[in-house]
Amino acid sequence: MKLIHISDLHIGKRVNEFPMLEDQKYILRQILAIADAQQADGIMIAGDIYDKPVPSAEAVQVFDWFLTELADRKKQVYAVSGNHDSAERIAFGAQLMCGRGVFVSPVYRGDTAKFTMTDSYGELCLYLLPFVKPAVVRHALQEMSDREETPMPESYHEAVKLAVARMNVDTTKRNILIAHQFVTGAGRCDSEEVSVGGLDNVDADVFDDFDYVALGHIHSPQSLKRETVRYCGTPLKYSFSEAAQEKSVTVVEFREKGNIALSTVPLVPLHDLRKIRGTYLEVTAKSFYQDTDTQDYVQITLTDEEDIPDGLQKLRVIYPNLMRLEYDNSRTRHSRVVERAEEIEQKTELELFAEFYEMQNNQPMSEEQSAFVTRLIEESR
Repeated sequence: MKLIHISDLHIGKRVNEFPMLEDQKYILRQILAIADAQQADGIMIAGDIYDKPVPSAEAVQVFDWFLTELADRKKQVYAVSGNHDSAERIAFGAQLMCGRGVFVSPVYRGDTAKFTMTDSYGELCLYLLPFVKPAVVRHALQEMSDREETPMPESYHEAVKLAVARMNVDTTKRNILIAHQFVTGAGRCDSEEVSVGGLDNVDADVFDDFDYVALGHIHSPQSLKRETVRYCGTPLKYSFSEAAQEKSVTVVEFREKGNIALSTVPLVPLHDLRKIRGTYLEVTAKSFYQDTDTQDYVQITLTDEEDIPDGLQKLRVIYPNLMRLEYDNSRTRHSRVVERAEEIEQKTELELFAEFYEMQNNQPMSEEQSAFVTRLIEESR
């Protein structure tokens, strides 16, 4: 059995206000071609299908087209919702889509959807766990009238551990989990949502009963604890912290239990995303850019000591997809150091923590949280 692992499509995303929909269509066509070339039996989509809980009509149309193409090719699809998705919207029509071989995680209500594929080695069990928070698992258990007395989870690790325990996994069979969570130790990128203090951490040992764990949420391809607990990464670069990465899909071939072969197939974007550095005269010299694709999405860092008047517009004559212009010189370096030092000295510990919290969570702390942090600061003195 051969399955392709993808995640974090973020269909409809804008990067530095540049729409990525055409780039996403291009890369999805490439994934379809890879599925054909690899003679894959199916596709695992590990969450963040869309970039917003309420995606645009265009984004929905793109995903509908992608699913239809896979169904027409007789490639089974196993998809879960991520933290950017609305679990309810992703699950819409799930029962109807089963008839075309498209299996989508329902809203988590205490049980995890399980599907089975069969090959010459026997059953291959796939468990679809949508992105869950502790509050989601607590609510699901409280709603179950026939539930046993189970301690309510307070952390993400406890929530996922409890969700996995309720799956009653038969470890004599080959088991796959498709999930969208942050596993402790994974390397992050700038384009990901970050929870303050690592509150969303889940330890990899909760996945020990699974032969392969198809993870989403982290944008860099990587494995954790063992090779078969894997993030495949995004199919496109969504931040300049990813500029040096090579994006790919992960191909997973399941043989007899305990025998899994992993490989990656690189993805080539419509427009690369890369960084350029130098003086204005250097980066505008024809010898500098003539052998490059000037249509790429770029961040240019100019090292001139003086700002270039209308530099952004001038540079876009050569680099039309210039996303960001920065300066790195003695003035900007000194300014950054002075500004940071002065700002820090003028603010209280509580103000600094509150700013950090709001930056990470896109919302201010509540009165209860502020009181708790104040108490911690006072106790530490």
